[in-house]
Amino acid sequence: MCGLNEIVEIDVVVVGLGPAGASAAMAAAKNGSSVLALERNASPGLPVQCAEFVPLLIAAGKGFEAVNEASVQNIERMETYVEKSAADITLDFRGQMIDRAAFDCSLIKQAEANGASCSFSSPVRQVRKDGLVETGDGRLFRAKVIIGADGPRSPVAQSIGSSNVDLVETRQITVPLKSPHNATDIFLCADIPGGYGWLFPKDEVANLGLGVVPAHKHLLKPILDDLHAKLVAEGRVGTEILAHTGGLIPVGGIQKSTGMLGETPVMLVGDAAGLTNPVTGAGINSAVISGRMAGDAAFAWIEGDEEAARDYAEEVNDLFGPSIARAVARRSQILSAYAGGEKPTASELRSGWIAYPQYWSRDGLELSTSAVTAANDTRKSA
Repeated sequence: MCGLNEIVEIDVVVVGLGPAGASAAMAAAKNGSSVLALERNASPGLPVQCAEFVPLLIAAGKGFEAVNEASVQNIERMETYVEKSAADITLDFRGQMIDRAAFDCSLIKQAEANGASCSFSSPVRQVRKDGLVETGDGRLFRAKVIIGADGPRSPVAQSIGSSNVDLVETRQITVPLKSPHNATDIFLCADIPGGYGWLFPKDEVANLGLGVVPAHKHLLKPILDDLHAKLVAEGRVGTEILAHTGGLIPVGGIQKSTGMLGETPVMLVGDAAGLTNPVTGAGINSAVISGRMAGDAAFAWIEGDEEAARDYAEEVNDLFGPSIARAVARRSQILSAYAGGEKPTASELRSGWIAYPQYWSRDGLELSTSAVTAANDTRKSA
């Protein structure tokens, strides 16, 4: 235990212990670095701020054993409801619904098993310009590498001049499920500005939620109440609300993912780097993968590879850039339909969702200048 004003030297400090931070801590520690991971919350994985769906390609991927350990039920397909139309069914859209808290706990255990020290109830007060990390209780750490895994409004990101500007506000409730269901249900409606609604089954319960642009945050509760009432009337879910949650989703695309504080490189992962898909809100895959990439890059830097941080930023853009840029462009098209008091049509809503061929078509798709510029700027400033 270090005293006040005593500076503790360590190889890697990871700020945040969600999937991105736990994965980064595991990778860096596995390579042989000394790692301290700091989490402001008191318990691993809590509070849960997630719809808890993981696509099959992720669940089946190498190193994603934690998904299977936390699995609650299998998902077979997607059902998309556009306005009041009957569901459009996407077959073979497979995946798993997980217990997100259990998933996070599993990743943290992996990190600890590889030698990382994980400290809870340890909020970071500031990341100084000289690279010192100060916790809320006054402890000071000097790391050779800092990894920011501290969410959409990451203080670590702010320390290097990076931030998520475009965000979606979400609200979610857990309700009883009246009969077994093995599909993720998506609700696209012009009255849900900048987002969509979802019903994701978890065995005998379901996560029911939606997201909107911050300017319409006041609509979250009434719209969700109406959607809940509709599904109750259809006999699909019960009236009881078993849990509430909510949070922010970054939707502006990839941000500047690396920077320097004095001689200390900083790498951002997951939501802190804007790696969540701006259309679907999916972020578990990119969180875990970017975390592992950053952990490996941190070790490489410590071992003398002066290009490790730059290489990490380039790999992030190569891997996630095209899909995120497409999502940014599609989302921008939908939002532009609201200009002048208008609303997007059913056809426009379909073109902005992954279940429809219009989303993937190049016809009419102009990748937004801001998305492409952001990606290029990230590479140049890495």
